[in-house]
Amino acid sequence: MTPMIDVVFLLIIFFLVSSHLARQETQLELDLPEASSGVQVEVSTAPRVVINVTEFGEFMLAGRQVTAEQLQQQLYNRIRKDGRELEVRIRSDRNIAFAKVRPIMLACAKVGIWNVTFAVYQAMEDPQ
Repeated sequence: MTPMIDVVFLLIIFFLVSSHLARQETQLELDLPEASSGVQVEVSTAPRVVINVTEFGEFMLAGRQVTAEQLQQQLYNRIRKDGRELEVRIRSDRNIAFAKVRPIMLACAKVGIWNVTFAVYQAMEDPQ
C-alpha cells in the first residue's frame, strides 16, 4: 500500500508542475495585436507549442529564450515525439515587424508543421 501512495503523490506533484509550466507560456505579458476580422479557432486536441515573441524580438519557448536555429530543432524534436499534427501558436507583441516573426514560420515549414495560428485580441464592436 505504501508504494502505491508514493506513486500517487509523485503523480500529483508532476501534474501540478506541468500545469504551472503550461500556464506560464500564455501568461507572458504581451501587447497582442488586435484583429478586426478572422475566424475563431475551434478547440483542438492536437498537441500545441506556444512561441512568444517579446517586444525586443526575442523568441521564448517553454519560458526560455531560444534562437531561430534552436527553435527549429525543438520543433523537430516535438514532431518526432508528438507526431505531425502539432499546432504552433505564435504570441507576439503588436509592434513587432513581420521580419521578426518570419523565422518562426520558416522553422515550422522546414520541419513540416502546417498548423500555425496567431494569438490576437478580437476588436470590440462599436455599440450603436
